[in-house]
Amino acid sequence: MIDSVIELTKKLIRIPSISPKDLGCQDIMIHFLSNLGFKIKKIKINDTTNFWATRGTGKTLTFAGHTDVVSPGEYKYWDNHPFNPIVQNGVLFGRGASDMKGALAAMLIASKKFITQHPYHKGRLSFLITSDEESSAIDGTKKVVDYLISKKDLIDYCIVGEPTSYSKVGDCIKNGRRGSLNANLKILGIQGHIAYPNFADNPIHKGLPIILQLLAMPLDQGNNFFSPTIMNISNIHAGNGSDNIIPGSLLVQFNFRFSNEISENQIKSNFLKILDKNNINYSIKWNLSGLPYLTKNSLLENTVIESILNITKNKPILSTDGGTSDGRFIAKLNSQIIELGLLNKTIHKVNECVKISDLKILTLIYENIIKKLLV
Repeated sequence: MIDSVIELTKKLIRIPSISPKDLGCQDIMIHFLSNLGFKIKKIKINDTTNFWATRGTGKTLTFAGHTDVVSPGEYKYWDNHPFNPIVQNGVLFGRGASDMKGALAAMLIASKKFITQHPYHKGRLSFLITSDEESSAIDGTKKVVDYLISKKDLIDYCIVGEPTSYSKVGDCIKNGRRGSLNANLKILGIQGHIAYPNFADNPIHKGLPIILQLLAMPLDQGNNFFSPTIMNISNIHAGNGSDNIIPGSLLVQFNFRFSNEISENQIKSNFLKILDKNNINYSIKWNLSGLPYLTKNSLLENTVIESILNITKNKPILSTDGGTSDGRFIAKLNSQIIELGLLNKTIHKVNECVKISDLKILTLIYENIIKKLLV
């Protein structure tokens, strides 16, 4: 049965489900799970397709993931068609192979193997699947979690199938993620002819020293679980390209990846103090992508570590670094959350790929986790 994880991964890769379109991937999964006795709740919002599938009652172990992928870019840069999966020298190539259609296939096959062996298992096995993780993340897992909260439906343990591994499957797992906060700062000036600066107010000139002050803003030193909070500029823009006009405004976009040592409000307060101290005319818009969350010393963490040890004989490291994931939404349910998936070396790249052996190993690890929690 384990060889079918390769065929199932191929089947999913063949569907060009560029975010937020699903285009039928979830139909494949729903059909698979329905045959195993899962109850399915479809939740479609705008262009985003979601579903919540459950089997059994009691303590709930959820596999969470996404069927959408990032654009492959120009096909001419791929060695093979990105949506025509091909195996070469034991490696499967195709967009989504690692992020994360391979992990989805491994979840399905692991569940089938477990249910075949334990049809009357204790607890509840479930799937929370979305198609907008790679895009806005507005109408996907976030909305499904809101639905579950409205129904007083809980997730006790959640495995998110994001590609967390570095060089070997299971060598790194995520037991949390940093928060992400964006600030769109517009420093306002007065537009004018560049030859007559006395009749204008250049927002670039007055903005540059303020930007340096903001970048030197004290944050935190992190802790045993989180690295120190970091701030980076993602975009700077002023003017329309003309070389004889002083622009009327300067737009600077900042991103904070923050630990649980500092709050969203503390970051905002420190940021605004610097702006106000400089007596400038500005406007600002904030966007919180997600708060930091952490699962530590939990049953799920210990179970995942034991399962990886059982299958690979290697103990994983714990990490909270990297980008955000849909785990930030599931954390609202007070669930124990661990992210565990395939290698992340080729995700979002041309010629994305996964080793066939890695797909098989991940399937065995997932199956072992289910057994430890639901038998």
